[in-house]
Amino acid sequence: MTTMLRRQALGMLLGTGCTLTLPLTARAHDFRAGDLVIDHPYATPSIAGSSNGAAYLRGIRNKGKNADRLIGASTPAATRVELHEMKMEGDIMRMREVPFIELPAGQEVQLRHGQSHHLMLIGLTQPLREGDRFDLTLQFEKAGEYKVKVWVQQPKRMPSGHQHPH
Repeated sequence: MTTMLRRQALGMLLGTGCTLTLPLTARAHDFRAGDLVIDHPYATPSIAGSSNGAAYLRGIRNKGKNADRLIGASTPAATRVELHEMKMEGDIMRMREVPFIELPAGQEVQLRHGQSHHLMLIGLTQPLREGDRFDLTLQFEKAGEYKVKVWVQQPKRMPSGHQHPH
């Protein structure tokens, strides 16, 4: 009887361990901050001679019932981080700093290369090279601060006319 109980306990322990590991390995680039799911933080390699760079998030999903806002970010990889929005004004694409990025309840906001929002890394401490990784702390109005790991990679090809170098 004791041997049977040990086997059952071991089976439960191993089963629990496997169950707990699955979410961690299934989406290795996802991070959670309360009701927010931060999907695949990445940066593009910096341009030679440039002291600035850009970081992106495939998306921030707000699974909660209340809106939140991304209100800032910081990283040891740059002197400061600005939240930026890109918008067409006539025939010209304009980029400007914004005080926050709205995260509506039950929706996903994308901060992807070539799209409307991104994180501008001002005063890089060293060039961003493909394959590098660095920490980025995101500051949310309600969810608070949350640290993610950013991978430096080439962006996926965008439709023609959507390439915007930084």
